[in-house]
Amino acid sequence: MTFKVDIWHNILWSKYKGAVFGEVHREAVRRGIEARFFQIAETENDRRGLGEADRRYHKYPYDLIWDGSYQDIPIFRLVGNLFLRVLRSDADLVVIAGYHKIEYWAQLIAARLVRKKVMVFCDSTYFDNPRHPIKDFLKKTFFRHCDGFFSYGQRSMQYLVSYGVPTHKIFLRCQAAALTQDYDPQIALDRRIAALRRGANPVILYVGRLAPEKNLPLLLQAFGALAKDDPRSTLKLVGEGPERKALELAAESMALSARVVFAGGLSGQQLFDEYVNAACLVLPSSSEPWGLVVNEALSYGCPVVVSDHCGCAPDLVLEGTTGFRFSTFDVASLEAKLRAALAPGFANDGVARACVQLMGNFTPERAASAIVAGLERVAERTAQEAALSQR
Repeated sequence: MTFKVDIWHNILWSKYKGAVFGEVHREAVRRGIEARFFQIAETENDRRGLGEADRRYHKYPYDLIWDGSYQDIPIFRLVGNLFLRVLRSDADLVVIAGYHKIEYWAQLIAARLVRKKVMVFCDSTYFDNPRHPIKDFLKKTFFRHCDGFFSYGQRSMQYLVSYGVPTHKIFLRCQAAALTQDYDPQIALDRRIAALRRGANPVILYVGRLAPEKNLPLLLQAFGALAKDDPRSTLKLVGEGPERKALELAAESMALSARVVFAGGLSGQQLFDEYVNAACLVLPSSSEPWGLVVNEALSYGCPVVVSDHCGCAPDLVLEGTTGFRFSTFDVASLEAKLRAALAPGFANDGVARACVQLMGNFTPERAASAIVAGLERVAERTAQEAALSQR
């Protein structure tokens, strides 16, 4: 009898999830699991400035529940719809997109009412938000009723364990970036090495939303300190967001307007060209569950400077090899690591090769393999429980 799984995700906009889900679909078919995919909405309000949902990355069968933005869905319709879909589904297992929204609780309750197994995606870490006794109680309650968890990296796994989740229920899966369809690691490496040979003035690159949690005022301060005795480097900010005007004014007040470039939103090959040519990518976030832009940069041989609050830091930042970590709220620490990344001889062929090689362990295929292994594990437990109940 075929084991049926419903996999839920919040927005179609996520290219990396499209790449991973496509591989999950193929692997599930190969292993005899019927996996069905549900995208709740096309995008979110804070993603609209970063481009439309690119359906070319979603090469698997899926149902899109609502067109438009997640925030435009009336909450009562959202909760009721998701509750009834889970309640009426013939799936043996439901994989919920998270645990922090009321609609996810509705899905959990519906699944338990009809005795379905439940797994949940978790990308949270200790550093996301301050802990609160009431929230902690609710999270523990939610987690207690789940049969398995997909955690994104070491930090996410530690987070789940801190809430009492047994390690045998946690399936560690890698985060994988959605690169261009024709991405080839050797070609990417060759392009990076060619860029290094050209010896252009160094560009410190930031990619992401211009939002408070990205800690960009600290980046401006660190760059300002570095710029006093480094006349060649520039800082390029790729992305849009609510903090843009404030950041432009801050750069102007620091007399950095000529050396801080606000490039707006870029995607696809335009963005990947930025990684090829940058001296380093910097991600200074104070709260960042993972940081997929780090995957993207490393895939093109570009070393990184990453806040120690970013979820990817222990998995992707090999100190002095693929980049550097800095203390999240310490300007001097960030300045020092930027100087290390720009030091003559650091961004060399060997560093570029180490970056690209590391990302061979963080592909959609590997992520999908871990997810399907988790699904199989819960399927095995379900079969064992059914056999015991018939004795």
